[in-house]
Amino acid sequence: MAYKELKREAYEANMALPALGLVLYTFGNVSALDKKAGVFAIKPSGVDYEKLKADDMVIVSLDGTVVEGKLKPSSDTRTHGVLYNAFPGLGGVAHTHSLHAVSWAQARRDIPVFGTTHADHLTMPVPCTDVMTPAMVKGDYETETGNQILQCFKKKKLNPAEVEMVLVANHGPFSWGKNAAKAVYSSRVMEELAKMALLTLSINPKAASLGKDLLNKHYQRKHGKGAYYGQN
Repeated sequence: MAYKELKREAYEANMALPALGLVLYTFGNVSALDKKAGVFAIKPSGVDYEKLKADDMVIVSLDGTVVEGKLKPSSDTRTHGVLYNAFPGLGGVAHTHSLHAVSWAQARRDIPVFGTTHADHLTMPVPCTDVMTPAMVKGDYETETGNQILQCFKKKKLNPAEVEMVLVANHGPFSWGKNAAKAVYSSRVMEELAKMALLTLSINPKAASLGKDLLNKHYQRKHGKGAYYGQN
């Protein structure tokens, strides 16, 4: 009962995935972090969303040790732990196999910035990691998946507080935010950006990237010091 609210947060975020069309069957997971307690709640592995209950959420420590729960945690648990340990400010992490985002991941390509919808959220392409080496695959695979994300952000000099989404090459999307609900939001936005970019290239294979002036205008009106989008 000590983690009732944390389990509830994780449960509600997980249930949002099928509601938003981001998962089929058991293809995804969301976690919610209690930073002060040093634990996070995550979906149990392989449990159908239709059967999922808040009490089914598994509480694990940041090193992946089960603290509370009768079921096995998601197979992606250690990847979530890597992100929580490395990226300050995270309160939730989401992983899906959504159609369009996975397509870009399988193509091993960043999602380009073609329009202002993308610029409302990012001033750069959605990054895609390098391909995992055979040694990484044979090792602690889920931890190495997290390491691939960290290496991508280091290589491309990205700030995880600004870029809250990534594609793992040949695998799929991970996203995060200040809480589990925001992680799901970032996941849904990424899927829409992936779809828009794919359609753009299908209409015009030579489509140009969005110009810097328009890109920065749309990002800054939502995220800059002088942001004016929305209500005060």
